[in-house]
Amino acid sequence: MPNRNRIAAVLVGLATLPVTACAETILFVGNSFIFGGNSPPVQEFQPETVTDLNREGMGGVPALFEAFTREAGLSFDVSLETASGMNLDFHHDQKAALIAGAWDHVVVQGYSTLDADAPGDAGKIIDYSARLARLFHAANAQVEVRLVATWSRADQTYLESGHWFGKPIETMALDVRAAYDRAAAHSSYIRAVIPVGQAWNRAIADGIAVRNPYQGVGTGQINLWAADNYHASVYGYYLEALVIFGSVTGYDPRSLGREEQAAAQLGISPAKAVALQ
Repeated sequence: MPNRNRIAAVLVGLATLPVTACAETILFVGNSFIFGGNSPPVQEFQPETVTDLNREGMGGVPALFEAFTREAGLSFDVSLETASGMNLDFHHDQKAALIAGAWDHVVVQGYSTLDADAPGDAGKIIDYSARLARLFHAANAQVEVRLVATWSRADQTYLESGHWFGKPIETMALDVRAAYDRAAAHSSYIRAVIPVGQAWNRAIADGIAVRNPYQGVGTGQINLWAADNYHASVYGYYLEALVIFGSVTGYDPRSLGREEQAAAQLGISPAKAVALQ
């Protein structure tokens, strides 16, 4: 009888323990636009909070995403596989064994001009995003695969050598978005396109960010581009991470507010953090 009482007491105790939900897993696949190229504070941001499958010690946008989820009270186990200057074919052909796993979420980002050898050509993005989505779906039929439509490059728009030279700064981002929309329509395994480039366009249209960095930055404005007018600045990557956070989690990035901690660590003022949110 005493033994039964002890067993009953243990069972009651177990029943009152809080239930801890398992962390959702997410993999980021991409290039320097994911790991924070040309922006050391982002690239080196809290690498200990994420798993770099290539063991290069990157933090980048995935670490910013992870920080946002913690602040929101969410639990995500974040991994990344990135390679500078590479498109989706590289990750599929060279890294399949490394990235093929039962992920809950996968965020995929391709080359900034869609194709390094043929800027504006969506063929490779459409083909290999579908191949990667099939790879992830084979390991977990419930995986949510999202594609990141990135920003207009100032060097591709304002320099004569650029594929989008002479067009409004918004155009490249819209063309990239259209290409990723075609890719998503091509595969039933792709859940959505994340509109990072359009968020940049919105920041420019609202006067938060400078339109042409070659003409300097106005008082009170921010520059979304790094010094090369190609990669993102701290502000640009912060905005990218916010958009991805909102898309994947369904949380409104504005809920992070003025006291958002990653912004403070990156040197972004509370007012500018709120403006970007």
